[in-house]
Amino acid sequence: QVQLVESGGGSVQAGGSLRLSCTSSTYTPCMAWFRQTPGKEREGVAASDSDGGTTYADSEKGRFTVAKDNAKNTLFLQMNNLQPEDAAMYYCAASIARTCRLNQGDFRYWGQGTQVTVSS
Repeated sequence: QVQLVESGGGSVQAGGSLRLSCTSSTYTPCMAWFRQTPGKEREGVAASDSDGGTTYADSEKGRFTVAKDNAKNTLFLQMNNLQPEDAAMYYCAASIARTCRLNQGDFRYWGQGTQVTVSS
């Protein structure tokens, strides 16, 4: 059983930055960040495979950077220029699928989430 533990969430003002971390109890080839706000469906944010390949949702390109440290089984998400619409519960997910993409159905393992709040 893969266990994922997220950290790094918090409250920032618009324009601020946060860095999320997710540590897995074991190696998984694909890890990703998703987010969800009350009343909305969970959406993909960014994913990274073990070769350094990354995938981003269009709305985060240029502001968010995802990186995977295979040695530490840790996924990071650097979020810059945060806006109120970025406020959400951010979830880490891990997949053993051959392709690493922002498809929720590919991800079998999920963390408990870390809250990000952005004030205007």
